[in-house]
Amino acid sequence: MVSAAAARAAAAAVVDPEMPMLTIADLGILREVTERGGAVSVTITPTYSGCPAVDAIRADVRAALAAAGFAAVEVRTVLAPPWSTDWITEDGRRKLAAAGVAPPGPAAPRPAGPVPLTLVPPASAVRCPRCGAADTVELSRFGPTACTALRRCRACAEPFEHVKEL
Repeated sequence: MVSAAAARAAAAAVVDPEMPMLTIADLGILREVTERGGAVSVTITPTYSGCPAVDAIRADVRAALAAAGFAAVEVRTVLAPPWSTDWITEDGRRKLAAAGVAPPGPAAPRPAGPVPLTLVPPASAVRCPRCGAADTVELSRFGPTACTALRRCRACAEPFEHVKEL
């Protein structure tokens, strides 16, 4: 039996290819799932417009819905409003920290129009996900993904990733 709830559950369980500790629902990029007569439409908003994982996410959503019994699946990408790290769920933030990745703090208010890009470190302290110390230093503004920065804790000396506030 197919239903909107089953379609939502299947899509929500898809794992993000760049941050495999999170589902696309945890990350907040799953916007909408509708079902009508067995046909499913899924709307996602990537973390940024040039996200290299979008094609993989679309394919994974289609595969998950096909495995759940949905033959007709459309995956739409919308860029407005732009994704924000504020959309990461509390469960997603816990999963990031458990995996040794510092979750983002609240994003600054965003003016209308294009998303501004700044290359300066965040003003707020980033706590170490391993020991909780606030005495951390940024090693590189860009980590393994465009959404992360590399940091090191001065208290426990462990390096870690931090999801940048967007």
